Amino acid sequence: MRDLLVNAGFFGVVVTVGAFVIGGWISRKTKLPLCNPILIGAGLVMLVLWGLDIPLEVYRDQCRILSYLMTPATICLAIAFYEQLRGLKGHLPAIFIGVAAGTAASLGSVWLLCRLFGLDEALTASLLPKSVTTAIGVVLSEEAGGVGALTTAVIILTGILGNVAGPFLSKLFRLRDPVSQGVAYGTTSHVIGTSRAVEISGLTGAVSSLSLTLSGLLTALFYSVMI
Repeated sequence: MRDLLVNAGFFGVVVTVGAFVIGGWISRKTKLPLCNPILIGAGLVMLVLWGLDIPLEVYRDQCRILSYLMTPATICLAIAFYEQLRGLKGHLPAIFIGVAAGTAASLGSVWLLCRLFGLDEALTASLLPKSVTTAIGVVLSEEAGGVGALTTAVIILTGILGNVAGPFLSKLFRLRDPVSQGVAYGTTSHVIGTSRAVEISGLTGAVSSLSLTLSGLLTALFYSVMI
């Protein structure tokens, strides 16, 4: 049975999609921030791989087609931005300033912590792009001598953390304005955070989409200076 699943090219895709569907169902039923579809789905996939003793390399190869879809899926977020373009024009200066401040805080805090704990250049290069989308972060990391797999892991963890903790932090700091929420989600937790922003409102999702794009550009611009 195990050999059949390992040799079946579609197994990884079925497990991934199925785990996400189950995670989404649990999230809708419980309505709890911790019951995040991505977090639940990742946990279910790991349980399946561990239970069936399927090598990670096999699973990665079977899911390669899903990896190819990440870039066009990210680009599709521009649709929300286009639909809200008229309402965004008056907020553009505030959005640019907010994204610049958030990007500087993200890069600066990671760089300082890496220096504080004595991490080498490879680990620093791997951790710095934690708040941008994988398509940008992994390229930056690997070109600077970082570990692409580690960068991918921290990017995903950062996105899930922002998605899960975002509603609580918004209430804690009384962040009710949809534009401010969109900047926070997009700048700190890229696409995964934007998926939460879209659930809040169309305007919040549009601002988050714009913010993650600007954050990626600013990170790429300042990344090489900090390495």
